[in-house]
Amino acid sequence: MIYKFVNLLQDRLSKPLPGAEAQRIMMPKESSDARFDLNRRDARLGGVMVLLYPKNNEIYLPLTQRHDYRGTHGGQVSFPGGKWEEGDPNLEFTALRETYEEIGVSQSDVKVIGRLTDLYIPPSNFRVSPIVGYVDEYPTFNIDPYEVETLIEVPLSLLTSEATLKRKDILVRGKYKLNAPFFDIDGRVVWGATAMMLSELVMLMREIEMNL
Repeated sequence: MIYKFVNLLQDRLSKPLPGAEAQRIMMPKESSDARFDLNRRDARLGGVMVLLYPKNNEIYLPLTQRHDYRGTHGGQVSFPGGKWEEGDPNLEFTALRETYEEIGVSQSDVKVIGRLTDLYIPPSNFRVSPIVGYVDEYPTFNIDPYEVETLIEVPLSLLTSEATLKRKDILVRGKYKLNAPFFDIDGRVVWGATAMMLSELVMLMREIEMNL
């Protein structure tokens, strides 16, 4: 099952992507188009991993919930990944390295099939590249408790369900509210940049389903 979907997704990722059209669907109401400015020379670079894997005759991806620290993204749900470091030859390597460090999936087990559209995150001044890959079998997760509070396993079928897509006012860093769409993943709020990147994946999945 995973191979058929992966082959179709790999083919679709090789073609022009919807990019901002899909990302805007999950953009907070008060956000600006600065999120789509990918030419900022001062932006830090990061890579995240959209890791597909088989489980219970479905295809899943992992998200991580960070510890609720005082930083920009404390307590939020995100893809495994992090910032580019000196010595990383490219952002694909960054995403694979960070995924291994955070959730224990070995780089050698992951087959990269492409990437989604980059997204700029103004609060942290990061330009993030979402790398898409898969593993053949259910992975052996080994969570770093310092980096990750909770591993969240998300079936792709849940992301395409209209009942999962909701909207509410979200309190950011205890200071101000943003009216934002979000994915309700078993009661967890997945919003912001992660939701915007997921939105593009969902759009591609729906295209693939329509063409089957």
